[in-house]
Amino acid sequence: MRHWKTFVTAAALIQMVAGPVLAEPGHLRIAMTAADVPTTTGMPNNGAEGMRFAGYPIFEPLVDWDLANAVDRRAGLRPGLAESWQVDETDKTKWVFKLRKNVKFHDGSAFNADAVIWNFDRLFDDKSPQFEAAASGIARARAPQVAKWEKIDDYTVAIYTKKPTAFFLYIVVWLPLASPAQFEKVGKSWEAFAKAPAGTGPFKITKVTPRVSIELAKNADYWDPKRVPKVNKVTLFPMPEANTRLSALRSGQVDWIEVPPPDAIPSLKQAGYKITTKLYPHIWPWALSVEPDSPFKDKRVRYAANYAVDRDGLVGFLNGTATPAYGFVGPDDVQFGKPKIRFGYDPAKAKALMKEAGYDEKNPAKVKIMISTSGSGQMLPIPMNELVQQNLEAVGFKVEFDVVEWGTMLLGFRQAPDSAINKGRHAMNISLTWTDPSVWYRWFHTDAFTPTASNWMHWSSPDYDKIIDQVSVTFDEKEQEKLLAKAHEILVDESPWLWIVHDLNPRAFSPKVKGYVPVQSWMQDFTQVTVD
Repeated sequence: MRHWKTFVTAAALIQMVAGPVLAEPGHLRIAMTAADVPTTTGMPNNGAEGMRFAGYPIFEPLVDWDLANAVDRRAGLRPGLAESWQVDETDKTKWVFKLRKNVKFHDGSAFNADAVIWNFDRLFDDKSPQFEAAASGIARARAPQVAKWEKIDDYTVAIYTKKPTAFFLYIVVWLPLASPAQFEKVGKSWEAFAKAPAGTGPFKITKVTPRVSIELAKNADYWDPKRVPKVNKVTLFPMPEANTRLSALRSGQVDWIEVPPPDAIPSLKQAGYKITTKLYPHIWPWALSVEPDSPFKDKRVRYAANYAVDRDGLVGFLNGTATPAYGFVGPDDVQFGKPKIRFGYDPAKAKALMKEAGYDEKNPAKVKIMISTSGSGQMLPIPMNELVQQNLEAVGFKVEFDVVEWGTMLLGFRQAPDSAINKGRHAMNISLTWTDPSVWYRWFHTDAFTPTASNWMHWSSPDYDKIIDQVSVTFDEKEQEKLLAKAHEILVDESPWLWIVHDLNPRAFSPKVKGYVPVQSWMQDFTQVTVD
């Protein structure tokens, strides 16, 4: 295995020179896996990690994640800035939201229907004065179903979808709202707003230092008294390299790190640090292009890749912080269904399939894979991908890596696999979620081809589309589950992805950190955490 040079962020270098950020009572310091601080205008970049740290704690959506009830099940939804909602009985494309009263943005301005309409104009109307192109690109990929929106009264809005979409609430949850008044106050500039942002959440941003840190303060006037933070301050540091995060934790520079190095977990436990893991809806795959220039257009090659990977060996390398993936969802999930194929580590079968497809050691299938240095849910992408590379090259592949930063990968993932930005890449190692029916549409439906939504592979299955279209008009969740199980059987049997592992979301904490409860979600609640 090759050895990669240590990647140290600007934040880490500053800390090494200037010394650790001094611990204060009630000050929580977190090292993220991101290479840079997420953007702070209300629609953060850096994927789900950006939303986890610089999104939901500060900016809230109409419908929010129900993290309080997600210890033993996938996170559902709860009222956020909307107290209630309903789909129109005569028009299933119309969703009516009753808004919460007496809520204020961090700048003191009132939250109301005008603020909601202003935000949807900002994200979906490129003619609006407040249109934000970067935020719009993220929002449109996550919510391609949004058609129009209107104010009914001061505390009621309607949002329309392009066609009936039963899982629309799981799309609305990805659309947090920013303060129109603050945008006006800073001169109608999103660059200026990013330096002094305002949302409605339990934390407010007090300082942003690009590539170094984001500082948050408790919002003592938060509308839900039960979720007023117990800490006074949070500082977020981007540290993409796992050993840098580990050193920062051990030296007392931070109290909390995302994704500790697996081989360090036993010694961390012996030293009194706390380690948490939790099964949550997250898969670490390769998304496989099926464009004409890609060897993965041949299903036999996709099957060969899935038989070639030693998932158990990879889990061992990760010290048990992941589980083998045999499909999009976990094998114990009700949505798994009964696929015809159960992939296991079978190099002989993989070689036979490659030979049948016209490849062998003398004529390998040459594939170029985009991988990242770090990023949201990417675990330890470089050494993990090197192990996968070894497995594939043993059966007739020649694997070339295109190593990029996480933000670059996200830009590539929003474009077609044959676009200029993707430079002939045949696959992308991008960790993704299986939280709810909306992502089954976004990742795999024919109508979701990039750049419209997020089917980067441009894989298409009429049978799969038909099932997901039925899910879209099925408002009974149990019936949805049955349909998704059938859809999953198609996903496994067609394998548009290389199913590798499901992440267990490891974190390491100083013994001073208390009150944190890991949940089955990409998002986490920081309001109940304390620091001695």
